[in-house]
Amino acid sequence: MAFGLFRRGVAALAILVGLQPLARAGEPAYSFNVLNHRSIALTARYWNPILLYVSRTSGVPLELKLNRTAQENTAKAETGVYDFVYTNHFFTPERDRLGYRVIARPAGPGIRGQIVVGRDSPIRDLHELEGKEVAFPTPDGFTGYWVPMDQLVNSNVHVKPVFAGNQEASIGLLRRDEVAAAGVNSSVLERFSRRSDFGYRVLWSSRLYNDLCIMAKPTVPKEKTAAVRAAFVGMARDPKGLKILEAGAGLLKLEDDLGFVAADNRDYDSYRAFYRQTRVKP
Repeated sequence: MAFGLFRRGVAALAILVGLQPLARAGEPAYSFNVLNHRSIALTARYWNPILLYVSRTSGVPLELKLNRTAQENTAKAETGVYDFVYTNHFFTPERDRLGYRVIARPAGPGIRGQIVVGRDSPIRDLHELEGKEVAFPTPDGFTGYWVPMDQLVNSNVHVKPVFAGNQEASIGLLRRDEVAAAGVNSSVLERFSRRSDFGYRVLWSSRLYNDLCIMAKPTVPKEKTAAVRAAFVGMARDPKGLKILEAGAGLLKLEDDLGFVAADNRDYDSYRAFYRQTRVKP
C-alpha cells in the first residue's frame, strides 16, 4: 500500500513538472496555487494546460502549486507564499486582511452548498441525520462544510463530521456507504456523478454563490496581474485557448459555460456576509 501511494505521488509529480512553463532568463515563475477538490493527478491534468496557455499568452510564467489535502493547501496559502490562488477560502475576516485581489472566476451561474445522501438511502430529512457521521472535505470548505454545517446548526441537528481531505474524497465516502450523508459543492458533485455514474439525492441546497475565483497577491506588479487576467478572460475567444478548455471539460465531464470572466472583490461580498452571521465555529 505504501509503495502504491509513493508510486502515485511520483506519477503526479511527473505530471506537474512535465508541463511547467519555461520562464525567460532571469525571470522566476509566479506561483499559482489551486485548491484541490480532486486528486493531485487529476487537478494537474486539468490545470497545467490552462496555465501553460496563460503563461504564453500573457508573457507571465505561471507555475502550478498543489498540496496533499485542501486543508493543508489553505493553511499554506494563507501564509502568503503564493502569487496567485484559485480558491474561495480567502473571504473569512482573517484571510480577507491578506489583501489578495479577485481578478477572474469561471464562467457560469455559480455553486451551492448541499447536503446529500446516496440514491438508495432511507434518509429523507435532515433531522434523520441526528448523531450520524457526515462527510465533509475540510473544515475550511465554504460550500462543502461551512454552508451545510450552518444549516445543520440552525436546524438543531447534531452530526459527527468526518473530514476526507477534498471534495471528491468526501463524496467517495458516501458512495461506499461509510457515512450517512455528505456536505458538498454542488458543481463538484454533479461532475463527479457524470464521470462515475454515482446516484444521489439532495436533502438540502443553499442559495447560489459565485464559484471559486482567481486572486492575485497584492505584491504582484499590476501590469503582470492585468496581463494574467486578460489571458484568462480571453481564453474562450481564442481557438487555441478554446481547444484547451474543451479538452479540460471532457476530462472532468463539465457541462458548464467554458472559460473565465472578469471579477472583482465585490462579487464575493455574499461570502463575507455569510461569515458575519454564521453560528458555525472555526
